[in-house]
Amino acid sequence: MQVEKELAELSPKKDMLLTVGVFDGVHLGHKHLIAQLTTNAKRQNLLSGVVTFHQHPQEILSPQTKLPFLTDLAKRMALLKNEGVDATIPLSFTDELVQLNASRFLNLLKKHLRMRGLVVGPDFALGRNREGNIDTIRSLGQDMNFSVTVIPPAMIDNEVVSSTAIRDSLADGNMKRVLKLTGRPFILNGNVISGEGRGAKLGFPTANLDIDPQQALPADGVYATWTYIDNQAYPSMTNVGRRPTFPGSERTVEVLLLDYHNNLYGRELKIDIIERLRSEKQFNTAEELKNQIAKDIKRGRAILNTPGIEVKL
Repeated sequence: MQVEKELAELSPKKDMLLTVGVFDGVHLGHKHLIAQLTTNAKRQNLLSGVVTFHQHPQEILSPQTKLPFLTDLAKRMALLKNEGVDATIPLSFTDELVQLNASRFLNLLKKHLRMRGLVVGPDFALGRNREGNIDTIRSLGQDMNFSVTVIPPAMIDNEVVSSTAIRDSLADGNMKRVLKLTGRPFILNGNVISGEGRGAKLGFPTANLDIDPQQALPADGVYATWTYIDNQAYPSMTNVGRRPTFPGSERTVEVLLLDYHNNLYGRELKIDIIERLRSEKQFNTAEELKNQIAKDIKRGRAILNTPGIEVKL
């Protein structure tokens, strides 16, 4: 059984307090729950653990629905580690796992992860057809000798913090709301690949990023961003979209670094998206586009509060 094989890889040296979920985005709602997990674990002299999944359950449960991820697994695991979690256990969400009932799955957690308790949100459910709701899990906990702690959801502006709310904010290009819900700027990672060289011809050479096609992106438009190269932050402008001035363009992510002029081909960049400057617009001439980019840079520098050489319009 694949799930049992993956669980058996950890072999914890102490009993564990666990939570289970995708934790896509590791937003403030997730952090609220995980803070309770790590605090309770320390109080009970247990290890804290997060059981998550390589892929979103929607890929198996509703394959016709394309649900882009906010954070890939590597980024999720790094963010969870930053929250003080002792162990993150990724499982493959497969048809086999879908068919496990709640009792069987929890038994596996007890057997391989030495689970002494679960910390979950009020809408949590697991097992075949989500049969393991809170009441069922509490009943199983009494029989199997593990505790169940339910943490109320985090609220911001009378709204439950959720991955869905963050995706909606991204779709609107509302990066301030994304920041409010996640507690950090939205992050994109990608390797620099060859582009068509149009930015260089305009006097504004850009780096084209190879972004995972399943990665959630903000609404098409131009954004003020910080780009990290070897952990050094550089002010930048990032365009997400199809560049309507040039017909036939595919959707791309292009970064214009303002104070960096070395070759970036093949390197991986990390982008913090701070604020949307404008939507994409089709310009009649390349000169009009060039003038608009200069305006974007000026406004972007003001938002990022970074000085620079004045760009003449």
